[in-house]
Amino acid sequence: MPLLIDVFLCRSDNFGYLVHDIGSGRTAAIDAPDAKAIKEALQRRGWKLTDLFITHHHTDHVEGIPALKREYGVRVVGPKAEASKILGLEVLVSASDTVSLGETDFIVIETPGHTLGHIVYYDPAGRHLFSADALFSLGVGRMFEGKPGPMWNGLEELRALPDDTLVYPGHEYTASNAAFAMSVDPKNPALNIRATEVKRMVESGKYTIPVTLGLEKASNPFLRADQPALAKAMGLAADAEPAKVFAALRKAKDEFKG
Repeated sequence: MPLLIDVFLCRSDNFGYLVHDIGSGRTAAIDAPDAKAIKEALQRRGWKLTDLFITHHHTDHVEGIPALKREYGVRVVGPKAEASKILGLEVLVSASDTVSLGETDFIVIETPGHTLGHIVYYDPAGRHLFSADALFSLGVGRMFEGKPGPMWNGLEELRALPDDTLVYPGHEYTASNAAFAMSVDPKNPALNIRATEVKRMVESGKYTIPVTLGLEKASNPFLRADQPALAKAMGLAADAEPAKVFAALRKAKDEFKG
């Protein structure tokens, strides 16, 4: 049985996600950025929250856990590596673990960098990837805690997933990411098409996600750090190590004023 996915904005630019397994009737929220917004989304859909799937410890992803746990008695799943930083976790998971939501299984993939214990949830049957702050459309999260090598390795693992995988990131940052991407990879045809589409979507009030992973592979500069064109854009040798190119891209994005 397929999943139903409800997408909504909360806080200032967080995406909220409700994932409803039709076969069992179980519903999970991916992260808990805002309990009120999640409750309103549940009421619109007529679903009962049974699970929280947490990706990392930052406040804008966990703040709603206590209130949702009190009201719904949910099962709270989250990264084993950040158990000491996230109150209320009950099921601790790490790389390659499987988390079931009724009849749907999610594979846990470790994506360190934004935080050291950051994880994402991938539904291989339905091809849904909830990437939180590891991977955005046309960007990646800031490298607050990790190192370039492990963060790049985590992105490589995500990049290896099928092209028709739908990516659901943690924030609506696509327009600003597109501006940076165009500054470093302006001759990329896929990026030019995506940037134009993003501008149209934003102007018409539409969400820029989900987006196919295939399109991200072709247009997101951070997923192309092993391409000579990106190494050249960063002033590095064409055969520079991808992790070094990735680090230069991340630094350039941090300093980007466009």
